[in-house]
Amino acid sequence: MEKRDMKEEILAYMRDVAHRPLPAESLAAGMGVRGARLKSFWPALEALEKTAAVIRNRSGLYGLPEHMNLIVGKLSMSGKGYGFIIPDVKDEAESDVFVPGAMLASAMHGDRVVARVTPSSAPGRAREGEIIRVVERVNTKIVGTFAASESFAFVTPDDQKIGRDIFIPKKAFGKAKNGMKVVAEITRWPEGRHNAEGKIIEVLGRVGAPGVDVLSVMRQYDLPPDFPDEVQAAARAVPQTVQRSEYAGRRDRRDFPMVTVDGDDSKDFDDAVYAEPRPDGGWFLGVYIADVSWYVREGKPLDVEAQARGTSVYLVDRVIPMLPFELSNGICSLNEGQDRLAMACEMVLSPMGAVQSYEIVPAVIRVARRLTYNAVNQVLVDKDPVRTEELRDFLPLLETLAALREARKKLRRRRGSIDFDLPEIKVKLDEKGHPIELIKRTGSVAESIIEECMLAANETVAEHMEKKELPFVYRVHEQPVAEKIERLNNLLAAFGLYIRPNRAGAVRPKDVQTVLERVAGRPEERIVSTVSLRSMQQARYACESLGHFGLAAHYYTHFTSPIRRYPDLIVHRLLRETFTTGTIPAKRQERLRAILPDIAAHASTRERVAVEAERETTEMKEIEYMTQFVGETFPGVISGVTAFGLFVELENGVEGLVHVSRMADDYYDYVEEQYALIGQRTRQAYRLGDEVEVVLVRASVEERNIDFILKDNGVYEDAGTTAKGGAKKGKKAAASKEDVAPAKKGKAAKTKAAKADKAPAKAKAKTGKAKPVKEKKAPAKSAGRKRKK
Repeated sequence: MEKRDMKEEILAYMRDVAHRPLPAESLAAGMGVRGARLKSFWPALEALEKTAAVIRNRSGLYGLPEHMNLIVGKLSMSGKGYGFIIPDVKDEAESDVFVPGAMLASAMHGDRVVARVTPSSAPGRAREGEIIRVVERVNTKIVGTFAASESFAFVTPDDQKIGRDIFIPKKAFGKAKNGMKVVAEITRWPEGRHNAEGKIIEVLGRVGAPGVDVLSVMRQYDLPPDFPDEVQAAARAVPQTVQRSEYAGRRDRRDFPMVTVDGDDSKDFDDAVYAEPRPDGGWFLGVYIADVSWYVREGKPLDVEAQARGTSVYLVDRVIPMLPFELSNGICSLNEGQDRLAMACEMVLSPMGAVQSYEIVPAVIRVARRLTYNAVNQVLVDKDPVRTEELRDFLPLLETLAALREARKKLRRRRGSIDFDLPEIKVKLDEKGHPIELIKRTGSVAESIIEECMLAANETVAEHMEKKELPFVYRVHEQPVAEKIERLNNLLAAFGLYIRPNRAGAVRPKDVQTVLERVAGRPEERIVSTVSLRSMQQARYACESLGHFGLAAHYYTHFTSPIRRYPDLIVHRLLRETFTTGTIPAKRQERLRAILPDIAAHASTRERVAVEAERETTEMKEIEYMTQFVGETFPGVISGVTAFGLFVELENGVEGLVHVSRMADDYYDYVEEQYALIGQRTRQAYRLGDEVEVVLVRASVEERNIDFILKDNGVYEDAGTTAKGGAKKGKKAAASKEDVAPAKKGKAAKTKAAKADKAPAKAKAKTGKAKPVKEKKAPAKSAGRKRKK
């Protein structure tokens, strides 16, 4: 604790008192640090300098980077030779820092760097920077394709943002051969014109061999499929039945006929629900969550590994769990008919759906029935007589849950909760891992029932701990930044709409909700919804209760999925510490306040890694699926507009790029405030949300690109044949890497923060094969990931 306190003292002194760079001795003297305290001063200053929180200049003087015209942050490369630095501490009024290729030094994508900053010469353009130091390297291993000559080889990274190939000397080939997917370990960092150098440490297999593509993504994102021996041994030692001694001190709810409701293929069950009507027209609602923290104790091997992983990862063809099978699918899973330990949040709701009272207690439960979303929808929506008879004993419970859902949805709508209707996609694979079908799904009553129950529990738990003023981990979704609201308002003005910030510059969720409701069903609905969504910030974990903008909730946390999310496990652990006395001892609180910020930040990082890996494996299978339709025409919607072209999304959710160089009838200008490309001569405009017809001309799994041309305004081949003359099926347009930007559905502009804490819509699927435009169908696409509550 002393070292941490000394770091804070040093930073506070340099920030508030020392208004110039100082030698270390003068810094210590100015702070009044002498005698025994110097023993903690020196390592604290060294640690701050190592992480670039403090900078030591050429004269040996120490200063703060923000006062030295320096910036510290993460380098994000474009894949085209330049990058941007995302500052560790970002002022809303300032943009990211642009770094030209010549100013990158030895830095690579993802590295944490220090850069010298100069103002931009052009108004409205990003500041520019020159990297002078790499603080932390992240690319110690690179996954890519091996290409060798007799005396040397190169590894072309799968991640195009890495930018440059890795040089491999002959002695470092290992067992790699041409055309193989490999993992290379960096042995020398890039410098000037010289590429990074490495050695082959693992051969994954031939490009195109079954499973190699997904395995490559797992290695790229460092997602280990297996658990260390110590962790696996600890999991095997956990009894697979509840022990007699474990019933003590728990509320016995085994007589409640509660149910789990999940997807057809779910194997691990975090949550069960039970509800019954009350005489006043309200409800009793019990949400029962697997008591994972009972089995995963702080600091033990299972806990250390779970924290490192942060979350389960749901790839296109497999799950990489946060916890070993013995816990995730065994003793922690709320399996039908088996006694299980749980954390219960039991609430009394008013007829309007508001929580009037609650209790959060440890419990023992026994799930009466494992239900699926499909089964519940068949009963409540389709009124299927066979399924209704099968679930006759649970019909009162399901009808009660449906009524409760309606009340909760209305309550959230009244307070301004924003609901973006985002479909989920899943790729159906054959036994060799090849895509055979894409399925697109939207939400249903069953998903919404569970969503509302989980949201109620999450809000109740968060408010409970916030009012106790105890250390905690919250799920927060902050106000949109003023710049994005201003851009949204520029768009809304064209439709006679406006979101009015208050004097502090903040907007209300209800204002956004009102705009979305006013454009519902109108031609501008798609563009307004898309830009509104992209105006939202990304949800994250934090130790401060900052509220959840998208849900219009003052208090919010993640309590309901501890089998697959580490923050939920922490939430359970912190709740348990309050059960005896209602609070947490002061010394323990001090310890928690020191460690929880790092836990929250790491969990947020691991969540982003999981999302990127899941998206990448899904997209690579989507591209592979689309290769069979090259040359065919499809209806689509413009989902993104940039200076280099249009992103177009097909009916099945597959997204590709129409490069501006292939728009044949005019020169097109990018008009940012209109989200449009507009022809200089014809004034033909292609705007975000417009419907278009496109020809698929290229689908490259290796480059992760899908290229379209506009059916009535496109150059099909470099030779100049236009799409109007008719595209020949199967003939691919030649396009270089420099000519085509990656068409990735998950590009940064498409943040889905407002939906981050809701269950992904996993309702009835509409499936189908890809068809030409005359059928007015796109190749069908799928969902089925574990819901996120």
